[in-house]
Amino acid sequence: MAQVCVFDAYGTLFDVASAARVAAEEPGRDALKAVWPQLAEHWRLKQLQYTWLRTITGNYTPFWNVTKDGLDWAMEKVGLTDDPELRERLLALYWELAAYREVPLMLAQLKAAGKTCAILSNGSKDMLDGAVDSAGIGPFLDAVLSVEDVAIFKPSSTVYDMVGARFGYDTSDVLFVSSNGWDIAGASGYGFETVWVNRAGDPIDRLPHGPAHTLTDLTTIPELA
Repeated sequence: MAQVCVFDAYGTLFDVASAARVAAEEPGRDALKAVWPQLAEHWRLKQLQYTWLRTITGNYTPFWNVTKDGLDWAMEKVGLTDDPELRERLLALYWELAAYREVPLMLAQLKAAGKTCAILSNGSKDMLDGAVDSAGIGPFLDAVLSVEDVAIFKPSSTVYDMVGARFGYDTSDVLFVSSNGWDIAGASGYGFETVWVNRAGDPIDRLPHGPAHTLTDLTTIPELA
């Protein structure tokens, strides 16, 4: 049984599409309303691609910077570059992303069972603190670990090293949960027991290491821990 449950943040605990969705529902956002799903998808993909490229080239920058760069690319892609107010609104909403509905109860159940719970994220510390506070899940977390401390993004093994450094557990004592197939591959190869949260029903990534478990949401995580 796992002693510590470690969660990726964006796309796993927090709905990264919620910023664009919430903005699109606001008055006067007709142009965004027509394209917000595409904007959200492009934004997330570019955000991730920029972390990988910066890791490969050794050109680290805080996650907030790649988040802004990804949004700028996405807005241009969907033809919304002439709306600086919308850009600022979307960025502001990213600091208060909605948690998936099952997250608070799932974390509460883990804590009640005596598990250590943590976030391990590419996110900047202040971004993660904002999302955690907005979702009200801080009381269930023993640590929020940011790659900012090691200046390299996942799936570098340097990032996964942070779990052992913080808690002192062996890799076999860790249940690692992520919605990102590439993150799962990295964590599985590192030696963690992994859970892929495949909300979209995507094919498994063609990478050397796969998940130990695959779920459609986080509801049954306490049964695996």
